[in-house]
Amino acid sequence: MPHVVRLLAQRLGTSLIVLFGVSLLIFAIARVIPGDPARIALGPNSSAEQVLQLREKLHLDEGFFAQYGYFLSDLMRGDLGISLYTNRPVIQDIAQFLPATLELVFVSGLMMVLIGLPLGVLSARYRGSWIDNLIRVVTLLGVSAPSFVWAVILMLVFAFFLPLFPIAGRLTDTLNIPTITGFMLIDGLLAGNLQAWSNAAWHLVLPAFALALSGIGQAARLTRSNMIETYDKPYIEMARSYGFAEKRIASRFAFRPSLIPSLTIIGLDFAAMLGNAFLVESVFGWPGLSRYGVAVILRKDLNAIVGTVLVISAMFLIVNVVVDLLIVAINPRIRLSQRAT
Repeated sequence: MPHVVRLLAQRLGTSLIVLFGVSLLIFAIARVIPGDPARIALGPNSSAEQVLQLREKLHLDEGFFAQYGYFLSDLMRGDLGISLYTNRPVIQDIAQFLPATLELVFVSGLMMVLIGLPLGVLSARYRGSWIDNLIRVVTLLGVSAPSFVWAVILMLVFAFFLPLFPIAGRLTDTLNIPTITGFMLIDGLLAGNLQAWSNAAWHLVLPAFALALSGIGQAARLTRSNMIETYDKPYIEMARSYGFAEKRIASRFAFRPSLIPSLTIIGLDFAAMLGNAFLVESVFGWPGLSRYGVAVILRKDLNAIVGTVLVISAMFLIVNVVVDLLIVAINPRIRLSQRAT
């Protein structure tokens, strides 16, 4: 157990250093984007005096390192400043929009695991058959097209031509779920409103599946490749010679060693979806943080840009730490090497 705590401390320490570097980098990039944030926020009809006052308020008339010092000082107090886009504290905006993106990404990640891994196992078990060929073609299509293309296709097919799913939003306008955590599925259960919960889940299906398709394809193809390689190992032949059923060999002896590379890719895809979800959110009108991030970039809202990127980066690092711990738990060789060091 101490080796796991030591590994966790190392990963968290590295993550804090990376997060500091990201904050410095995005802070610098946000200030070299063309345009005056004060002028953009006040509009073309504002006077020069009004623009000057806002620039002084935002410390834009001071040097870069002075501005970054003010930013770090406010960040230590949990203050990311005021958004020029919404005229609200950035922390409040993030608290409003982040749960929608996290809920979408969590459901997409669940789809990646529950669909991608079994498809890879099935394809490897029946390699060379029509089942294998069909799965390979389907997963190749999922990988080759970007998520927003699948979002448009799924919307056209299953929302317009076959009106089985809602087109946009998180919940039908006639229904209401009291906001407790910001996660519709959790708040619906806490409120005991099963009708609203099922409606929120129905709204999630298409955008989550569109966002997960690429990850499903990657997880399935990687799992198939690793399991085929594992099937050629001597201990698999020994298990067959002892008369173990193929189903047990696949699930117990071949799948677990093949899971580690797939788990790494799933973790990276899951983390990347936090930033890449804006295309799917735009297509389905999903009020998430990624969509909010694109809006503040277009308006050069410096505080909101830095705050959004920091939150997404922190989520990315957290996912990587969790994946590292899962790999240590699954692979005894890594666990023993950590214990030895």
